[in-house]
Amino acid sequence: MNSIGRYVVDFDPFAVRFPDSFFLSGIRWYGLAYLAGFFIAYMLLNFYSSRGKSPLSKDDNSTFITYLLFGVIIGGRLGYMLFYDFGNFASNPVSALYIWKGGMASHGGFLGVVAAMVLFARSRGESFWTLSDIIVTVCTPGIFLGRIANFVNGELWGKVSDAGWAMIFPHSAPAGTPLEQIAPRHPSQLYEAFGEGLFLFLFFQYRFWRCNLPRGQVSGEFLVLYAAVRIVCEVFREPDAGVEPIMGLSRGTFYSCICAAAGIAIIIWARASARRRQNGQK
Repeated sequence: MNSIGRYVVDFDPFAVRFPDSFFLSGIRWYGLAYLAGFFIAYMLLNFYSSRGKSPLSKDDNSTFITYLLFGVIIGGRLGYMLFYDFGNFASNPVSALYIWKGGMASHGGFLGVVAAMVLFARSRGESFWTLSDIIVTVCTPGIFLGRIANFVNGELWGKVSDAGWAMIFPHSAPAGTPLEQIAPRHPSQLYEAFGEGLFLFLFFQYRFWRCNLPRGQVSGEFLVLYAAVRIVCEVFREPDAGVEPIMGLSRGTFYSCICAAAGIAIIIWARASARRRQNGQK
């Protein structure tokens, strides 16, 4: 809190800064969040393997995480350029390689993960849906940490609000604007962190361990619930500047609707496939 009675979100985005002579400016909290998310996912995969909940060995898990790492980075970056910054991508496609400048899209990351799982499943002769049901239960800690990093960076802020917990985001106003002249906003990054991250993690851990579900259903449920939470959070989130809505919807809401539709289709398919297998055994 300060003299204006609002919390000011003004953290240093760098965990470590390098001297000016270095190629990189330093290590950002955002990058550390990605690494921590993958480390947690790797540890969970090993835990699943030790409890017989995964067909993969610990050596397989190391390779699988590597596939997923590249899938998230490539898919997230390309998704951002195609979905949110297509003009710059069209004029300079090489800009998609400038990952140090930031700009990642969660929906693009999903597509990258799908591609990584397809490649890995084929290389190991495993079921894609078995791997998918496992991955959706371990990816949410990374989503949580990524949204916390968005908050630390003071980016992707929420809409203007007079709620008691609304905060001041200095980057939401032109440089040099006095704090008392900056409108408080919803900390929508925190809403997304706890909704897309913590809530979904707890829910799908329960579904994974306690419920005997058809193969593929957990994946479908994840897409539906993630989309629902994201759509709710989009109500409080300020649309990205310069990004036109689609059919009157923010880009995040529009792409989430597609995710939800895909999730419903997967659930229907998973249940129908389970019934066919049961009827075939009778």
